[in-house]
Amino acid sequence: MTVVDTLRRFNRTYTQRVGVLEESHLGTGRTLGASRLLYEVDGDTGSTVGELRDLLGLDSGYVARLLRALESDGLVATEPDPADRRRRRVVLTAAGRAARADLDQRSEDLAARLVAPLTPRQQARLDDALATAELLVRAATVELREVDPADPASVRAAREALDRYVAEVADRLSGGFAPSGLDAVEPGSTWVVATSDGRPAAYGGIRPLDLPAGVAGDGPAVEVKRMWVDPAWRGAGLGGRMLRHLEELARSRGAERVALDTNSALDEAVALYERAGYARVERYNDNADAELFFAKRL
Repeated sequence: MTVVDTLRRFNRTYTQRVGVLEESHLGTGRTLGASRLLYEVDGDTGSTVGELRDLLGLDSGYVARLLRALESDGLVATEPDPADRRRRRVVLTAAGRAARADLDQRSEDLAARLVAPLTPRQQARLDDALATAELLVRAATVELREVDPADPASVRAAREALDRYVAEVADRLSGGFAPSGLDAVEPGSTWVVATSDGRPAAYGGIRPLDLPAGVAGDGPAVEVKRMWVDPAWRGAGLGGRMLRHLEELARSRGAERVALDTNSALDEAVALYERAGYARVERYNDNADAELFFAKRL
């Protein structure tokens, strides 16, 4: 049986039981689409219509119809965004907060009923299996795209990823980490952000590199920079996927070699590069935070 067959059987067996295919999702009287939208509105500050559209991967017309339905039920209100009055911001009403709390409770109650016949050991096994399945299915839906300065969504995701990358590395390196030139756009460089539900899951880029001849052969070279994977996504193969994507971009731009540097404190990164066929080489730059240097012929 293939994984597609397994997923198809899972869909037939379980989604019908939990109400995904019903017009009234979890008995609320709302469709699944309306419930998803209600759940994703930020409870503290609200969300712009564009943010909700990007987060859910839905087209503008469908989002507009769902919002009209929720507004008519008194669950959300739309108002001009204080940061940019050309945009509309969606906020939860008091009834909307109550409806979302009810939705959470209904979900928890249904989950409890489904697992009640299982022993504690079986429930633990199911929890582990579902966590792995969820991570891998989510990983399959992650979108990798080059950051486009004209696309606010990709710029926003890239900025968040870069900030989190710097914060994590600073926390893990004994001497801290304060790289320069984070916002500089180098000629010939490109950056890639991987997103899931509009949030960054991984990040990285390539830039031209004057690599000494004889290091992983000869020919034009690029350097991989700022490789980062959200800790919640580690173990799903996303780091390897990002690295392969960057290598393909390098090949498409005529590069024959790729190099990178890292620190020994970043053990997951070191293991990733070694699995991907990178060999350790002598230092090729003056980066004070780097201890290990790798190169590979494409």
